Amino acid sequence: MALMGAPSGVLGNRCGGLVLGLACAAWCVAEEVKAAPAPVAADVSPQSWVTVFADAGAGGYEAFPDVCRTADGRLLAVCYAGYGHIAMPDARLPKGGRLSGCFSDDEGKTWSAAFTLFDGPYDDRDPSVARLKDGRLACTFFTLKPRADGQAGYESLGAFIVTSSDNGKTWESEPRLITKAYYCSSPIRELADGRLALGLYAENEKAAWGAVTFSEDGGKTWRAPVDIPTGGLRLDAETDLIQLKDGSLFAALRGSTTSAWSLSKDGGKSWSVAEQFAFPGHCHYLHRAPGDIILMAHRLPDTSLHYSLDECRTWSANVGVDTVFGAYPSMVTLKDGTILIVYYEEGPGSNVRAKRLRATRQGIEWLPVGG
Repeated sequence: MALMGAPSGVLGNRCGGLVLGLACAAWCVAEEVKAAPAPVAADVSPQSWVTVFADAGAGGYEAFPDVCRTADGRLLAVCYAGYGHIAMPDARLPKGGRLSGCFSDDEGKTWSAAFTLFDGPYDDRDPSVARLKDGRLACTFFTLKPRADGQAGYESLGAFIVTSSDNGKTWESEPRLITKAYYCSSPIRELADGRLALGLYAENEKAAWGAVTFSEDGGKTWRAPVDIPTGGLRLDAETDLIQLKDGSLFAALRGSTTSAWSLSKDGGKSWSVAEQFAFPGHCHYLHRAPGDIILMAHRLPDTSLHYSLDECRTWSANVGVDTVFGAYPSMVTLKDGTILIVYYEEGPGSNVRAKRLRATRQGIEWLPVGG
């Protein structure tokens, strides 16, 4: 099968200043990588993907998925379920949008019927799920409600967490508040020192920015978020994180017209001014594949990914995943070392799909799911 998206030239990691007081040229400017042929379009025939969620019983709109492996070896996928992109309580759905889950016992080839993971009184949305080192599953999300002043629009109740101690069979009924003033759309990342890190974002009429919060007690309490300097960019949505081999933290941030990155060299206490990638991207998801290949899946164009062979210093050419626009991709490593990528379609009747790939230093190879 064709290998797609082999490394091209340096993309977007040009720095114009200092990173946390250190000259950033050594970190950001890498040697030119040998150019490769243009990426081949992804195989988007029905045989190339499987459906994870088709109808979670909340109105037929499934979106914003995530996936992880449970301690008992199964795959758990979660998603938002409602009657549309935002589902406030009404006669169709008295409690509004909810969080749904399903399991796979065969490495993503088939999936169970959907179950309700959490359903509060308003629109609970954008779930992300991670397995912690103690075996617990942690699902983070945020909740929208109608504006209290009766005007059109919505307001946030905050970002929350619920956990499971039995591999996803049951979940806490009362969520714990992480932060009132920020949203979350990315999974918890457990760091080498045992802390939990969570990417956040916030906005007002004048600005929008990413941030990171940390927990030192397994998610019971969370520190005040640390904002990431925007450098004048409007970073109006999702922030994801990955810890690099040298211990530093790399953040990918969605912008209104582009995408950006930031780096922390001091464990997240401070962050470099956000710099633009040379390619667009929304709702980034970072995943370390076998062989220390870092995958960054995202929306735009359509559903896509880039990968890095040098700890996020440089990035490959774009690799097309699918032609659907919903995206919000997430990834998990399968038992054979390949990667399952899960994403959604968008539009009425939106479903959640999954594809399988192998990442090597030569490129991306698409494989049958469960093959």
